[in-house]
Amino acid sequence: MSRTGIVALVIFAAALLAMLSLGPQATRKIQSTFFQAISPFLTTGSGLERQITSVRSGLKSLEQLERENAQLRVENRSLKATNEALRDVEHEVNRLRHALAYRERSLFRLVPAEIVSRDSSTWWRTVTINRGSEDGLAPEMPVLTDEGLVGRTTTVSPNISVVLLVSDENCRVAATVEGTREQGIVSGERVMGSVAPLLDLNYLSKQAQLKPGLKVYTSGVGGVFPSGLFIGTVKSFEVRALDGEAKLTPAVDLAKLEDVFVVIGRK
Repeated sequence: MSRTGIVALVIFAAALLAMLSLGPQATRKIQSTFFQAISPFLTTGSGLERQITSVRSGLKSLEQLERENAQLRVENRSLKATNEALRDVEHEVNRLRHALAYRERSLFRLVPAEIVSRDSSTWWRTVTINRGSEDGLAPEMPVLTDEGLVGRTTTVSPNISVVLLVSDENCRVAATVEGTREQGIVSGERVMGSVAPLLDLNYLSKQAQLKPGLKVYTSGVGGVFPSGLFIGTVKSFEVRALDGEAKLTPAVDLAKLEDVFVVIGRK
């Protein structure tokens, strides 16, 4: 053992003998002084441990909150999707219920049909429906919805048919204006672009002076369309060199056709 170690051992032994030679009261005083000296370090250590424990608990709480928040976001998206689907189903049910009610109260025998094809190049001219000669359809039959006139059938095959829309310039319908004796021929405008066309009501008298909002119905002249089918509403009127002409807003939104009825006769 080195000389320094021997000296330290001797000092430690002397201090120990001195403490043993002291009485209990003196020993307790020394212990009290010692613990008072180291108490700040003990307090600091305990506080630091509590802080570390608190931080760990906080981190666990944040992780739990993030998991719960992510789960709530997923559930929220799922609920939104379900809500959208339910609204679509409700809309479909209401639409079909409304169409069924119209079919039951109609004076005509109606065959329901769905739009199965629509060419963008002939968007305002024709549509194809999923009914044909096997369902009792024939050319030159009126096609309508519960809102009003859509057009008439042209080419008819066993299971599908082509419908010429009232917005086509070649679909001509004899018409009368409500509350007046004015009669004329309704045809579609020449289509320019994708904007929904208005309808032209020609061969009116110059004195007609039709006001916006007046309703126009089929007159029954010509034999293709029965009288009383709603065609459209007057938007404007002008006097031309030989007659008067009115612009009509179609009764049916032809851009959003889904289901139609084909008139195959009277009840």
